[in-house]
Amino acid sequence: MAGATVQGFLHRAKGSDADGLVLTHGAGANCRSALLTALAEAFCDAGVTVLRCDLPFRQARPTGPPIRSAERDQAGLRAAAAALRRETGGRIFLGGHSYGGRQASMLAASEPEVAEALLLLAYPLHPPEKPEAMRTAHFPSLRMPALFVSGERDGFGTRAELVTALGMIPARTELMMVAGAGHEVMTAKNRAELPAKVVQGFLTFVTPSS
Repeated sequence: MAGATVQGFLHRAKGSDADGLVLTHGAGANCRSALLTALAEAFCDAGVTVLRCDLPFRQARPTGPPIRSAERDQAGLRAAAAALRRETGGRIFLGGHSYGGRQASMLAASEPEVAEALLLLAYPLHPPEKPEAMRTAHFPSLRMPALFVSGERDGFGTRAELVTALGMIPARTELMMVAGAGHEVMTAKNRAELPAKVVQGFLTFVTPSS
């Protein structure tokens, strides 16, 4: 789908060769969420340029869930990644919370050239209390390194379910569990340290071993 509009906020790190991260939101939020804002600022401070953007379904209406918009939202992520490549000379990463991360992973599975790695926050493995409805059909086609960050109390997927699901992915993966957190990932208790921990964990994950 051509002509997707990119709408959001650019956090520009110093240096023309900085890596870039597209960061987007879940089904009930927008790019102004506290989690995305805190992470964008922390990544920028660490030298990564961040494009914190609204998916097309959210651009179309300020509230409400996405409805039959997966293809359009993936086109929006594709356009955001292309726009960020024009802004910086480093690697490009795709990141998203919940629905946003799911769409990023689906795009990466079908178009591995779109980015170099994924940051998936609270990946919605299945609807709460419906573990039979797994959202992993594309995992065997996902050949891009992916760091999953999930709350220990997340009803969309337990640690054990995530570990099993990650075994379906042929690329390198890592799972970071957040104690005391649910699907929101960032809580009142961890908001002071979580962004820096995620940034450090992701940058370590994407740094080649010597």
